[in-house]
Amino acid sequence: MQVAGKWALVTGASRGVGLRVAKALAAQGAKVIVHSRSLAASQRVVDEITRQQGVAYAVEAELSDNQAVAKLVAQVNQLTGHCLTVLYNNAAIMTPWREDAVVPAADYALSFQVNCIAPASLCDAFLPQMKQQGLGRIVNVTSGIADQPQLMAYSCSKAALDRYVRDMLPSLAGSGVLMNLMDPGWLQTDLGGEHAPNHPDSVIPGALVPVLLDEEAGSGQLYCAQDYAE
Repeated sequence: MQVAGKWALVTGASRGVGLRVAKALAAQGAKVIVHSRSLAASQRVVDEITRQQGVAYAVEAELSDNQAVAKLVAQVNQLTGHCLTVLYNNAAIMTPWREDAVVPAADYALSFQVNCIAPASLCDAFLPQMKQQGLGRIVNVTSGIADQPQLMAYSCSKAALDRYVRDMLPSLAGSGVLMNLMDPGWLQTDLGGEHAPNHPDSVIPGALVPVLLDEEAGSGQLYCAQDYAE
């Protein structure tokens, strides 16, 4: 799929994976809406993209707040005229490491809100207009985390997002809209930590693969960015 001239929303785009995806989409000619929790942080990315002759707009929203998510949807619709083509649900949080593997309920609540409920809400909000256009690409960033009960809240929230994608498949058939998962790998980001084996730059070009797919590729697939690392 060609993204030149099309609208794309990237959440959590002020750093890490989201920053790389936003810049790469802009380099492909997309009109990128850069989201983060801080308008100033989003604007710094927009300024960087603009210096490279790209087109980008800054928005902010705290994804743990359902009202803020609703306001984000309204702002995106105002910018795009209800014509969003690419939704890249990248934003996520990592709750604290629990050495005794006893995870407080608050960790689960926050993880599910930011890592699953907010992305699902954004999908639900933008899917109808994508279907009406007969064209859309939704990428939900997942994780390969396993066997770490100390981070169970994060792990379970990502598993729930995976299930959301799988269970949406019947409603996407023949719509022109693809929804897939992308695992960036273990990266040296604020979330992944300094001991991770992969630099954040390694997600490109792999992170763009589920955006650029032809419709025949279908939905419900898992794409691993490190499989495409150069």
